Amino acid sequence: MRQITYHIHRYQQGRAFVQTFKFDYEADRTILWGLQKIKDTQDPTLTFLAACRSAVCGACSIRVNGEAMLGCESKIDELTERYGTDELTIAPIGNFRVIRDLVVDWESKVDRLKTVAPWIFLKAEFNEGDKIVRQTPADFKKFVAGTECILCGCCASECNKLTARQDDFLEPYVFTKANRFVLDSRDDAPMAHIQPAYDNGLWKCVHCMNCISRCPKHLKPAQDISNMRKEATKAGLTNNKGVRHAVAFKEDLYKTGRLKEVSMSLKSDGVVDSAKQAFYALRLWKHSKINPFELVVPQKPVNGIDGVRRLMKAAEEVSK
Repeated sequence: MRQITYHIHRYQQGRAFVQTFKFDYEADRTILWGLQKIKDTQDPTLTFLAACRSAVCGACSIRVNGEAMLGCESKIDELTERYGTDELTIAPIGNFRVIRDLVVDWESKVDRLKTVAPWIFLKAEFNEGDKIVRQTPADFKKFVAGTECILCGCCASECNKLTARQDDFLEPYVFTKANRFVLDSRDDAPMAHIQPAYDNGLWKCVHCMNCISRCPKHLKPAQDISNMRKEATKAGLTNNKGVRHAVAFKEDLYKTGRLKEVSMSLKSDGVVDSAKQAFYALRLWKHSKINPFELVVPQKPVNGIDGVRRLMKAAEEVSK
């Protein structure tokens, strides 16, 4: 009879190890069902979280073969077909402290979430006792997608920036929660969400897009970050390398259709920080990756520059 094999990354009493379990295959079963079967019939000490079993609560998020997903909606049939094997590696989601087996610590993550005030500061007209003031459907549509976030942590698990360093960047779902209230027409204090996001790595997203590809609710945290950046810039929060880099990029593209790498570094990082990269710049010059003479020799616009400019203007109009 066909058997399914789980290689489960476990953690108990400070010891990390991988334990293998096998069980008989049953059609149309989920990863979570397999974990429960192991716990019920083989090892009652196996620890994991589960609640709704309907992809609503987000409690059962795990990694299967290195990809974050919800155990309750991930079918064994689909995954074994995708990976071409009946052996699956189950691990806790990444970028979280592991408490035991597949259970991770959310306490510190909730504290980080609170930094962006993920609640509404209601405008007076929406807070007048029995008086009903309705929000327009158009205004509601702007933020409704953000309400679908179930805080499963899949986006944070796969975030390359968090994997590299966590102390200067918030989890993607935090920015999604903040953006949800920034976009809400009933909220009276958008800066209460924007400022802490700006102060905690808003411009340090590396655009790996894993937060989008792994979200079980098909949300787009990277786009939420982009919108938060736009709103922060409108609010005057521009003393930032990320903002300066974006402005320099836009100016170069509009003028000539080409990026001026040397001047972009100077505009983004400033003279002092750029000077610290002098040896790296020399290596780039040696391999014809940059041209320092672009600082004094004007660049000719690319062919079709008028089309580039029309596209940029159209993009600006759409984003308003």
